[in-house]
Amino acid sequence: MALNIEQKKAIVSEVSEIAGRAHSVIAAEYNGLSVDQLTELRSNAREAGVYVRVVKNSLARRAVEGTDFACISDALTGPLLLAFSQEDPGSAARVVSAFAKDNDKLVVKIVSIGGQLLAPGDIQRLAKMPTKDEAISMLMSVMLAPVTKFVRTLAEPHAKLVRTVAAVRDQKQSA
Repeated sequence: MALNIEQKKAIVSEVSEIAGRAHSVIAAEYNGLSVDQLTELRSNAREAGVYVRVVKNSLARRAVEGTDFACISDALTGPLLLAFSQEDPGSAARVVSAFAKDNDKLVVKIVSIGGQLLAPGDIQRLAKMPTKDEAISMLMSVMLAPVTKFVRTLAEPHAKLVRTVAAVRDQKQSA
């Protein structure tokens, strides 16, 4: 079914708005996937906060103009679906790579983050990035380590004194 000019403008503005707010984008070729498989992918993406859309390449080029993802314009060839990470940079990569493990017909063609076009093989590196909560947790543990060590250092002389007194008591009781 052909789209009229108003429908095309609506698609371009919707994708452009999403691309303006997104952290990263993954484009993958979906030739050979069934409707059920694509529905499953969309469901997984929705749960992870990832926007997935199949868009004609000419409309996608117009949508990413003026965004950080303008670098992908030249690489948009063939039937592609676009997955934009909304919440954290690695969420689209995690969803697409997990789905591609079970479905070899989904082939990653484009990976982009922060205005840089990466090699398709870099999807694993992007997928392994920590989520926001994991990153905060790691930061807090690093910030907590010096304080914990300081408290242990302050408490050690008292603990050593208690252990020494207990050892002397045990030695006198055994004698």
